[in-house]
Amino acid sequence: MELSCKSEYALLALVELGLHHTSNEPMQIRQIAVQQNIPDRYLEQLLATLRRAGLVRSQRGARGGYLLARLPWQITLYDVVRCIEGLDAQGEPQDCPQTSEAVVITEVWQEVRQAAESVLQKYTLQDLLDRRNAKQQVDIMYYI
Repeated sequence: MELSCKSEYALLALVELGLHHTSNEPMQIRQIAVQQNIPDRYLEQLLATLRRAGLVRSQRGARGGYLLARLPWQITLYDVVRCIEGLDAQGEPQDCPQTSEAVVITEVWQEVRQAAESVLQKYTLQDLLDRRNAKQQVDIMYYI
């Protein structure tokens, strides 16, 4: 299983918003796009999707932009991926023949999905931020 580009970009945008969460200053799309190397137009669509899901909020005005709608430890990776990929909408194909082989494959695939969902529910945006900070500390120590 791979993380789609859409989900990766959404997570990168949320990490950027999480890095600025304590300042309570909204970030403009252009700022996020430059910092995380995400195409502006694509990011605009992703943020709109994340806003509809209640993961980010927008603030209007000259100094407007986007902020996290919840605290970083309240946003699971599952919340993000489900929002972007529509995991709840993934049903089993109805028109597939129900041979014993197809049933076995479907059962294993369901187990894979449950395992992936379990891992995504375990980690939060705060976990990503903590890992990022730890990695930066290691990188800084390496150069000293």
